[in-house]
Amino acid sequence: MTVYDAEAELVNIPEKYLVRVPNGLDLQQATALVLDWGTAYAMVHEHAKVAKGQRVFVHGVSGAVGFALMKLCQLQGAEVYGTASERNHAAVRAEGGHPFVYTDKNWMAAMKEMGGADAVFDPLGFESWDESWTILSKSGMLIGFGGNLNSLGGDGKAPRSTVVPTMKLLARGMVPFCPKRTWFYYITRDDATFEPNLKAMFGLLGEGKIRVPIKKVWDLEDVQDAHRQWASGTGVGSLIIRVGDAKQQ
Repeated sequence: MTVYDAEAELVNIPEKYLVRVPNGLDLQQATALVLDWGTAYAMVHEHAKVAKGQRVFVHGVSGAVGFALMKLCQLQGAEVYGTASERNHAAVRAEGGHPFVYTDKNWMAAMKEMGGADAVFDPLGFESWDESWTILSKSGMLIGFGGNLNSLGGDGKAPRSTVVPTMKLLARGMVPFCPKRTWFYYITRDDATFEPNLKAMFGLLGEGKIRVPIKKVWDLEDVQDAHRQWASGTGVGSLIIRVGDAKQQ
């Protein structure tokens, strides 16, 4: 993970943070599981507890975490809706999702007409969390993470703090007698569930129950371009940074 200096050829870390990758797994897909899918897995299973027959809404459903959320929710038997760039709608539909354009707000009316979403996963934050709250079912759960709306604008404005929006998000879930719930999720390698979740996903990958698409692989010397372009381009899946001379098993 980048916060732990992952984008380097060599990293000195305590042995307790090492997790063995089972033989036979594609190393690029295994790498994407650590952060992208690890984030999604914890939100789906530990917090939203997505179940068969539910309606789920995912903002950025064609992105790395969004795609993982879609596939893991589908594996639980849920129907998945979400927002994505129109250029990626065909790819989302091919995976069984129901995409909307974020900017025209038609997704809000559509979800309300269906009775709302049992779970909404929103990495955008700020005003988007307000909008996502309105499409929850009577007992639905809104999970915020990331807070990326400001960085996606590309307008050169200074980043906005996510502190107040996050406090507002959490406060909404504490209103007495309101069955709707909220949570803000973030992942750290010290979480007691981090390693068990990762091993569970290794198992799903080995059994062929999940597929981890890789949108693009960047060399380490191009890592700045990778960060600049992470939200652009066509297709679904994760971006991978190739470090050193690592070879596929």
